[in-house]
Amino acid sequence: MEGSEATRARLASRPPALGGRGLHGVFTRYLDHGSRQRAWLRGTLGSATALVGVASQVGDSDMERGLLRMSGPRLQAAMFGALLLATWVDFLQLADAVLRQCPAYSVEKLYADLLRVQSLMTPTLADLASGDSERVEVAATAMPGLMGELTREFDTIHQGARAAMENGAKLMVAAQVVETLTMISTMKLSLPRLPPAGPATLGVGFVMNSGGVMVGSRIVVSAEWVEMMRRLVQAGVLSVPAVSAAIRIHGGQVMMAQAHQDLPKGVRDALGDSPEVRGMQVTGRAGAGMSDAPKHHVLPKEHREWFEARGFKGDMDIDQFCVRLERAHHEAIHGGGNWRLGRIWPGEWNRMVMEALLEAEVEVGRQLTRNEVLNIAASRMKRYDIPMKFTTGSAR
Repeated sequence: MEGSEATRARLASRPPALGGRGLHGVFTRYLDHGSRQRAWLRGTLGSATALVGVASQVGDSDMERGLLRMSGPRLQAAMFGALLLATWVDFLQLADAVLRQCPAYSVEKLYADLLRVQSLMTPTLADLASGDSERVEVAATAMPGLMGELTREFDTIHQGARAAMENGAKLMVAAQVVETLTMISTMKLSLPRLPPAGPATLGVGFVMNSGGVMVGSRIVVSAEWVEMMRRLVQAGVLSVPAVSAAIRIHGGQVMMAQAHQDLPKGVRDALGDSPEVRGMQVTGRAGAGMSDAPKHHVLPKEHREWFEARGFKGDMDIDQFCVRLERAHHEAIHGGGNWRLGRIWPGEWNRMVMEALLEAEVEVGRQLTRNEVLNIAASRMKRYDIPMKFTTGSAR
């Protein structure tokens, strides 16, 4: 992200070339688009960091893992958002080179080209920035296809610049245009240095030859990165489909169709070809049959203000602490299908958990801290067999 922002800032500060062509005027909106991406990415990473910090302070180990899993969608959003930011900066560098080196290429056409690329990215960026775990998951698994489209768009602009220069009886060819680019990946993957007039590097690992054909299908991420992904998958922080998409992108396999029934062999090998990994399918929560399961607020909604007074705001809002339960299980912990009658039962979830929290406050003689509330909630969740796999619930 820092590398992408440094490159974007450098492009923004460059004075126009002779003839007044450069990334200024109407093209400023595209520079600003990169800046806005960086802003939400910073917020997402800050949110994930805050959750990890809280997790490290919670005494209950199961609640700690639950909080770490809450950071997963944010980490996935940041991982793929940073990839799109790097790719957008690559397009900005290409546009800057075309404006300065290819006067025969229409400014209006280049503006429309970038607008088309931006429109391709916008829906995925909106899903990643939404904070909704299911939308993030869908966007992440669809990223290889999107990056394939962006690669083709990059080649279209590249070839268009070459044709414009040749039609204008200029000596410059597209290979020389590419040499003017400084495609620096924010992920700094271990791709070989490209020779002069070689293929252009797009985003974090795309290598495209002059004919627009994708090359380089090996995995180019480091062993440390793969090991971290494996550990996060095993802990339930990141999903296998998202990591599968990331490895396919880094390996330059965005145009390769994969069967939905199984993970690519390279992904299985990278994550450790264990029975657990072999049994995982590329599917989201809907595919797992949980999309219609009711969401249960672990911290009762009717006591929202009580929890807010004890630190449950922002990233730690009580709406973040929901779990999906089978309908029968959900009704059982609330005393049956009729919630009003259920509240008569002393063991009804909302009544029981609030009594435990209020009794704890009386015992310590002060307001409970946020971590103390979470530890008490964790003990009650174990008693009621409620999994600590949190998802975002309905807002206020």
